[in-house]
Amino acid sequence: MDSVEKSNKVLQRVPTIGCGQDNYGLFRGIAGLLGLGRGKFSFPSQTAMTYDNIFSYCLPSSPQYTGHLTFGSAGLSNSLKYTTISSVVHESASFYGLDIVGISVGDKELEIPVTVFSTPGAIIDSGTVITRLPPQAYPALRTAFKEKMSNYKTASGRSLFDTCYDFTGLESVEIPKVSFSFKGGTVVELDFTGVLYVFDVSQVCLAFAGNSNGDDIAIFGNVQQRTMQVVYDVPGGRVGFAPNGCM
Repeated sequence: MDSVEKSNKVLQRVPTIGCGQDNYGLFRGIAGLLGLGRGKFSFPSQTAMTYDNIFSYCLPSSPQYTGHLTFGSAGLSNSLKYTTISSVVHESASFYGLDIVGISVGDKELEIPVTVFSTPGAIIDSGTVITRLPPQAYPALRTAFKEKMSNYKTASGRSLFDTCYDFTGLESVEIPKVSFSFKGGTVVELDFTGVLYVFDVSQVCLAFAGNSNGDDIAIFGNVQQRTMQVVYDVPGGRVGFAPNGCM
């Protein structure tokens, strides 16, 4: 980080920002990437003296709505529920670890041993689109979801999405709620836009994927974070979730 000086006095520390020249991937059309991790070159780390390494955001359910990204502790919801940031064994220490202890579909908690999540560990990542689950956890979620959706017409899968539906001609659809339970008793109910990924009305897919290896880390991706305020309190060692942060 460089400093801007005037009359030998430091006025402002300017964050180091890079420029990507060849960006590609499954989800194309991304304008850029703002690093929000725990590494020393991330924006929160570089501006910690100004914003105390605290930031929050809300990802909207669709492009027609507006989300927000706030650095510092201003505007935090009174409905926040926190879980601790855990240590994860990963190729990069810049990720924020979370302890997932359970998943529910409808009002029923899935029968998934806690060790399924604790052995590889889990992270929350705004840069990963779709949540990745351990190979023992994803089939349990998929099976429970398909049972709740058995009255709807199925559609072919697409890319990493293997459970899809055709809602053509339907005026309304009843989607079962999906909730994640984290260490400390924090339960996060996903918005319905965080449960299904819509390509078009004839191909609406369960917005989760399974890891191929049980040792691969689980990832709580950005689709599942839609409409909620997510707060990263790095000095406090915690991540918070609150509903209705945006539409």
